[in-house]
Amino acid sequence: MEATLKGIEDTLKQIVENQEMRLEDLKESIKSLEQSFNLLSQKWSLEILYTLFLRNTLGFNRLKKTLGVNSRTLSNKLKILEKYGYIKRIIDQGPPLRVKYFLTARGRNIVLLALPLLYYSSS
Repeated sequence: MEATLKGIEDTLKQIVENQEMRLEDLKESIKSLEQSFNLLSQKWSLEILYTLFLRNTLGFNRLKKTLGVNSRTLSNKLKILEKYGYIKRIIDQGPPLRVKYFLTARGRNIVLLALPLLYYSSS
């Protein structure tokens, strides 16, 4: 964990120095992350993302059963995560009609970036 934190600190220093980023620009970038953090801190968001990360692609019912969440909540969360580009929905034109979900590159990246935070908060 120490190595990860040191790596993040070094990367941030290089960005500020090499790209001549002003403190105001950095503050603006951090502020733009606020929306992502708010979304990810909501109940079920990270659970959905990590489940899709571990299982690659899942249908609605399988995702519902795996998480133990009700249909309405899951549907709402999936719509929001899709709206912000974390997941993608595929519709298989049946019959029967089937809907599958998978992570986008942005979704995979946010899962990987959240791992150190989860580890740090649990220790």
